[in-house]
Amino acid sequence: MKSMLIMLMVIAVLLSGTTSFAQISNPKTETVKIYGNCDMCKTNIEKAGNVKKVAGVVWNKDTKMATLTYDSGKTNPDEILKRIALAGYDSDRFLAPDDVYAKLPGCCRYDRTAKPVAKNKEAGMDMKDGHGNQTHSEKAPSATSQNASQLKAVFDGYFALKDALVKAEGAAASLKAAELAAAVKAVDMNKLSAEEHTAWMKVLNSLTANAESISKSKDVSRQRGAFATLSGNIYELARVSKRDGPVYYQHCPMYNNGKGANWLSKENIIKNPYYGSQMLTCGSTVETLN
Repeated sequence: MKSMLIMLMVIAVLLSGTTSFAQISNPKTETVKIYGNCDMCKTNIEKAGNVKKVAGVVWNKDTKMATLTYDSGKTNPDEILKRIALAGYDSDRFLAPDDVYAKLPGCCRYDRTAKPVAKNKEAGMDMKDGHGNQTHSEKAPSATSQNASQLKAVFDGYFALKDALVKAEGAAASLKAAELAAAVKAVDMNKLSAEEHTAWMKVLNSLTANAESISKSKDVSRQRGAFATLSGNIYELARVSKRDGPVYYQHCPMYNNGKGANWLSKENIIKNPYYGSQMLTCGSTVETLN
């Protein structure tokens, strides 16, 4: 009886995984080796790699092989393996940061037989030999320049949107928000640093939703409501990214019936995007991000 219950539980888990993967559109499958030891490793690896309706991972602790099933229109194996590496697990393509590996429970500390050949500084982890498109004769751009190039368009789009709201121009704000949404979709997560990647994954859905919401409206009051949340997303990115100059985190105490709201600016001078000419200089700089 007990063995029958165990078998039923196993079948239920397998069926659940099959149903989850069946929800993935444009599915592609790839098999890759990921290093680990135990059932806890399996849980951690699969949790790090899985994204609902986008990517699914099944890892075998005996063979160390993982099957990646993913929506080819929304992600790729590199993005999945990078998330797994950031959770502490080496693969045949990406090696986990040493400090993350060191924090794994004792039972999960597998023998690190994989050796880095080239350092993927923009990803904050080691890359296996042969991965990527550069040859040894090519000079890689600096991590700072690659990171800046990835997020620069996002920050520029945000500041352009902020300026349109300062002027209370709903049509212009709608256009700038659409450009911001396009810049968000163009970001290559493989070229973000480890800190940027972590922040990006946390804010991506909200950032996209708010940018698209503003782009679909020309009502300035509604746009400003979404802009308040969007500014929080941009702040999280600005805290961990490198830029050409300082960014000023500013606060309006009057907005939203006295609850207040924040925004970011390239200038220390206050130009309030929540009230525009009505209370243009209402607010203060609460933090400078260098």
